[in-house]
Amino acid sequence: MDNVPEFVAKLAQSWSEANAVEFKYIQPGKPTQNAYIERFNKTYRQCILEAYLFDSIDEVREVTQGWVDDYNSTRPHDALGGMSPKMYREKNEQPIGIRCASATPNR
Repeated sequence: MDNVPEFVAKLAQSWSEANAVEFKYIQPGKPTQNAYIERFNKTYRQCILEAYLFDSIDEVREVTQGWVDDYNSTRPHDALGGMSPKMYREKNEQPIGIRCASATPNR
């Protein structure tokens, strides 16, 4: 959350108090403490919130789930060498196998 008092921030604060959720604030003038979530917020806002007109929260959830699936399974990420997170995980998973030792040398 921003440290700047805004209408939405006040609503979020009221909701968080009613639901016993504690917000963790960044230090004023230190936006890099929150860089990952700021990047996510920008991407989500551009790709979902500004791209569609929704009639219900269920529509928001449905479109969001499709976006998350695409983001994690299909969309290439520069930080992962152009692979999707799913492809990156599959490429870098180490197979778990059974290993055994022999008392006799191989000939």
